[in-house]
Amino acid sequence: MTSAVTTDTSARPGYGQLLRTPGALGFVLPGFAARLPFGMLTISILLLVQHTTGSYGSAGIVAAVTGISMALSAPLMGMFTDRLGQTAVLLPVVIAHSAAVSGLAALALLDAPVWALALAAVPTGASVPQVGPMVRARWAAKLEGSPLLPTAAAFESVTDEFTFVVGPVLATALCTGVHPAAGLVTEATLTLLGGLLFAAQRASQPKTHAPSLTGEKRAFALSFPGLRVLVFAFLGIGAVFGGMQVSLAAFSNEIGNPGANGLLYGVFAAGNMIAGIAMGAIAWKIGPRRRLILGYIGLTAAASVLWAANSMILLGALGLVVGLCIAPALITGYTMVEQLVPANARTEAFTWLTGSIAFGQAIAVILAGRLTDAHGSSFGFLVPMGATALALTALLSLRSRLAPKAPSRIVNASAQEAAPSAAAETQTKAPAQARSTAQATAQATAKSAAPAGTRTTASPASRNRVNERGMGHRVPVTVD
Repeated sequence: MTSAVTTDTSARPGYGQLLRTPGALGFVLPGFAARLPFGMLTISILLLVQHTTGSYGSAGIVAAVTGISMALSAPLMGMFTDRLGQTAVLLPVVIAHSAAVSGLAALALLDAPVWALALAAVPTGASVPQVGPMVRARWAAKLEGSPLLPTAAAFESVTDEFTFVVGPVLATALCTGVHPAAGLVTEATLTLLGGLLFAAQRASQPKTHAPSLTGEKRAFALSFPGLRVLVFAFLGIGAVFGGMQVSLAAFSNEIGNPGANGLLYGVFAAGNMIAGIAMGAIAWKIGPRRRLILGYIGLTAAASVLWAANSMILLGALGLVVGLCIAPALITGYTMVEQLVPANARTEAFTWLTGSIAFGQAIAVILAGRLTDAHGSSFGFLVPMGATALALTALLSLRSRLAPKAPSRIVNASAQEAAPSAAAETQTKAPAQARSTAQATAQATAKSAAPAGTRTTASPASRNRVNERGMGHRVPVTVD
């Protein structure tokens, strides 16, 4: 059963209200500039390596190594970011990534063997700057407990998808119209410039969470079972991205129009962006767990018919539907992080999800590349179908682990960081319990003395405690 209790209808979410949050534009705009190159990376590698080797399978291997390296390094990068701060991590990373991408492009143009390209892909993927999770962590810190947080998650998904609309189209145009390596060269340049610009925005960074001097253990994001379920489910989303990239490129070549690849992938990403805009404008009364499952049901159904497309128009239409179905699952999953993981591990949690998408994309690129080389593009589309079906099965089986914490625990998830030492807490516990017992006795006496039909109303102080970090809004409580 799903119900929603919202005590303040004026707190209705909206993008205008979100962007009026003090300090928001200061990190939103640089964050977009730093993320745009990410949408160019995989497709640029695929097109360059396929051009130099003549094989989608070889191109898929190099792209997959890049994705796997990113997936493995992303949580580590997130962990260091939580401890050291975003700027301290981002500055060396963007420099290293630009150098690694340039090296990979040079090796490909020198007709290096596939094993050498795969080796060069390791630092290329491992150094991908995790700007998206960093921006999401800034929103989570600024809006903790606010009803605008789901809107922020939707806005970030729209931003991501806009980069995946512009990125592949730009990369395809550069690789097919300028030079096969132009996509990677542009990606490296934009990553360096955008990353440095974002790193300069220090004021909005979340506070660091260094290990406690009192011996308190730091929370590791993957120790929370709900996040582990999301990580597995996000593999399916990554497989959709990877399978679509390879299969759309192969389909475009099969019809004799390689440039159509950017258009087809842009339509697919545009569907995701449109759905993301709609998601952020809705005040949901359906709980996040149910929204997530419904989103995966729609995504699985849409991905199951891609293999049957036999024309560019039909494939574009089906790709649009798949894109429309990704947004509800993707946005809801990111939104649930605030409910499942405490503040001192959220950047790491976001990078686990981003890394899961990259890992799923990498595996899908390998499988779809092999199937496409052997049987044609239609068989490549079987990869998104199978992956989304597995993700949906896992969600249905493990949905109990996605149950959100109580509202007070969500709002005060990071309260332990500011708590006094254990000794001081012990000293104050007894008087506090005594006061609590006295208050409970007085309330019980008053309640028994009240005439029948009289409703007891909580004091303003107790109501305010529920929303002590609600940013001036009463927090909508959704029970799923």
